[in-house]
Formats: sequence, C-alpha cells, structure tokens
Amino acid sequence: MSQAVYFLSDFHLPVYQTEEGIAREKKIISFLHNIAPTATDIFLLGDIFDFWFEFQHAVPKGYTRLLGTLAQLADSGIHIHYFVGNHDMWLRDYFQKELGVTVYFKPQKMIIEGKNFLIGHGDGIGPKQWKYKFLKRFFFKNKFLYPFFIRLFHPDWLMPIANLWSTKSRQYNSIKEKTYLGDDKEFLVQFCKQYLQKESIDYFIFGHRHLPLEIRLNEKSFYYNTGDMIRFNSYLVYQNHILQLQYAQP
Repeated sequence: MSQAVYFLSDFHLPVYQTEEGIAREKKIISFLHNIAPTATDIFLLGDIFDFWFEFQHAVPKGYTRLLGTLAQLADSGIHIHYFVGNHDMWLRDYFQKELGVTVYFKPQKMIIEGKNFLIGHGDGIGPKQWKYKFLKRFFFKNKFLYPFFIRLFHPDWLMPIANLWSTKSRQYNSIKEKTYLGDDKEFLVQFCKQYLQKESIDYFIFGHRHLPLEIRLNEKSFYYNTGDMIRFNSYLVYQNHILQLQYAQP
C-alpha cells in the first residue's frame, strides 16, 4: 500500500477521565495504529484535549495512552505535526521535547507532493470574531500572564475551572456545529476566499468546525474541514496526489 499523509482533529478528550473519554481515547489510539503502516506524516489540527495547560514541573493527569502512542509513532519515524487549538492553546514545549512532536501556534503553508497547502486549527481567523480575537491576543496568549497563572493557580484549583469553561464552550457552539451555515456565514470559507485574492493555495485544511466539509473555492482550490473524532470519526487522507474525506469505524 502506498504511503499517505493524514489529517485529523478535535478529539476533545475530557479534563477528567470518564468511561466515555477512555473509550474515545482507546478508539483514537486504535485508529492511529491502523494508519501507522502507511503514514509518513500525521497532522493533529488542534483541540485534541478539552483543556491542556502546561505547568513548569507537572503534566496534566490522564491521556497516558495517547501520549505514549504519539511518542511511539514519532520514534518509529512518522512525522507528527500538532497545531494548537482554542482548547489546548496553552500547550508549550512538552510535546516537542518529550514526544518528538512538532508544534505550531498558527496556520502554516506547506508544500506536499508539489501541492500548496495552508493548514491550521481554524480558530480566530477570518472576518469578525472580534471578541474572541481580542481575548486570544491579550489574555489567552499573553506571554506575561502565562507565568502568572503557573505561579498563582495550583493544578487542583485550575483544572475544575478549566473543565467548567470547556464544557460551557462546547455547549454554546454545539448547535452551530451541526449544520453548514452557507458560504456567507462560514468564517473559514470567507477566510479562504479572501486569502486566494493575494495568494494561490491548492488545499486549505482546518479543524475547529466539527463538521466534515469539502468546499470547492474555484477551479483549482478547495477548503476541507476534518470534522471531529466524536460524532463523525472523520479525517482526511492525502494519498497518490488525491485528498479525500474518510470515516473511521465507530
């Protein structure tokens, strides 16, 4: 079987290990092992965890199976690319140093088999969203506030707050995630169209939206969304110069 590049996102593994969360983690690990024989690269496009915060000398409890699998795959020679999302934006250098995973904090242009890709999680880009963009820039990603949080909040205090915040965030967005809103209301579609006015891209690939999508933007450019590994078990595979949405067994 020929080699392939895989894109997947939005696992939202829960802050506290639950029966459902452990089952989802095991399902994802099984999927990763299944694709490993053909994978040259695996792109994780963010929100792998419902919340991730790296303390200076502590690693959040849980996720042991997934972290070990990522290290194993990286050690075997598969390139693992991790794009931080809005739920795991406080990821720092642990994955790079301990697991051998390359971490990106903003969308990246890449050339894969001669095609131009723009790849990212998808949060905070495109028109509007001014409130979130402000909070992300001046609060969530503030390099001066991060050490303040590390020193002020013990993990036993921060994680319950994070769990509540993550749950409320998912509940707020769950209705919008279920249906396609139309080109004029889909901010990632708008972003792609605006981007094409200044630069040619063959494939835009994002997560965040939780809805598997394949949108033709013009005669040669497409926007794909990976969907999620919660409801759809959807992912993208680029193999033999063909990019396709596929669905894992539930």
